[in-house]
Amino acid sequence: MGHGGDVITELTTDHREVEELFTRITELPSGDPERKRLADQVTMELVRHSVAEEEYLYPAVREHLAGGDALADKELEDHASAERTMKELEGCKADDPRFDALVTQLMAEIREHVADEEANLLPRLREACPQETLEELGEKVRHAKKTAPTRPHPAAPDKPPANKLLAPGTGMIDRLRDALTGRGKHG
Repeated sequence: MGHGGDVITELTTDHREVEELFTRITELPSGDPERKRLADQVTMELVRHSVAEEEYLYPAVREHLAGGDALADKELEDHASAERTMKELEGCKADDPRFDALVTQLMAEIREHVADEEANLLPRLREACPQETLEELGEKVRHAKKTAPTRPHPAAPDKPPANKLLAPGTGMIDRLRDALTGRGKHG
């Protein structure tokens, strides 16, 4: 993740990448260990994406859109729900009886969130913000994804300033754990 372009292009490209991973998971038979590796990869991508949205996109929504506070709060609720699902999924192996149900639940949550964001929030933001602002937000989001956590932390703050202060340190610890365990590495 880190594609270039304005914030809307960056985030919608992330959405497509996650959907591609979901498709790869569903094409594999239940219990296949590759499903777990792909689910970990989805989680890593979604957590980085969510943290970047929470740090930069939702504050911009609050600032630039009428009713932005309510919109941003709804998005944060969606993130919290998906993060709880990812946390449960993190503790399951591919052959765990809960694994398939949790993957299905996560896919439904993310697909609903993405559909709403792309049909409602992002078009409104494009209309309300100058292109220069959208480009700056794209750069900030790309930078945030580089230092963001890679594991779900449902209890972590999701609003500035606390999220911006804690995310880089948590991200560093997560990336160290990932490196030590090989989590997220391609088969």
